Amino acid sequence: MWTLSGFSDEISPDFTEQCAVAAGLGLKYVELRSAWGVNILDLNLGQLARMKETLAAHDLRVSSIGSPIGKIFIDEGFPPHLERMRHAAEVARFFDAPYVRIFSFFLRPGAEPADHRAEVIDRMRALARVAEDADVILLHENEKEIYGDTPARCLDVVRSVGSPHLRLAWDPANFVQVGVRPYTDGYAMLRGHLEYVQIKDARAADGTVVPAGHGDGEVARTLRALRHDGFDGFFSLEPHLAAGHATGGFSGPEQFRRAWQAFTDLLTTEGMEYA
Repeated sequence: MWTLSGFSDEISPDFTEQCAVAAGLGLKYVELRSAWGVNILDLNLGQLARMKETLAAHDLRVSSIGSPIGKIFIDEGFPPHLERMRHAAEVARFFDAPYVRIFSFFLRPGAEPADHRAEVIDRMRALARVAEDADVILLHENEKEIYGDTPARCLDVVRSVGSPHLRLAWDPANFVQVGVRPYTDGYAMLRGHLEYVQIKDARAADGTVVPAGHGDGEVARTLRALRHDGFDGFFSLEPHLAAGHATGGFSGPEQFRRAWQAFTDLLTTEGMEYA
């Protein structure tokens, strides 16, 4: 039985509408990235408490905090960002979320990744130590234009840090957009570290984001392999069907429902059970 979740702010800026649409689709979990147009890490305690009450009213739990940690350039100051990571861990514990999504730092245009590897690994180790102290698991997402945007560098990050509190989130669309065939080029390499799957697909020809199974993200092949390997975790809808940008994306209620339908149709076709 696989568990569905989703970036609820893809639905609406209004948190009550986020929860209503998610619950209406039968989701039992959501991933928190923003509410009322404000990033989850910038909301005050009163706003976070309102969110918690709204989640409970819709019988929803939190699969992960979709944080922006690691979405700064590698040559930007790190100490304030490390403090922000500590806050992200506190937010995760406030919502009883087991995971916090992070990234491995943007590189400047034209930069050679190898030139920044040592700094990336040092910073990722520091983030992992925060997670260890807070007893949460960090999920490194293969975002475009960060150090860990290819399978080989994702593997480098997680192996070099060597912490059970740093695992991988798999985003097929992001792989497609950097010229990677996700399943063909990355699955065997990364499967041992893969903890969480984000459902977003894209076309290789132009990078356009499309519903799951409608692009070149090899989603069906990946699902079959995960079933074969006994994967038991979250699949989080992150459709980006209306807009996508460095800090997130948006779909709107109808497009979010379309994304949910495309993915659940794919699961049904493949004979996979989900909740």
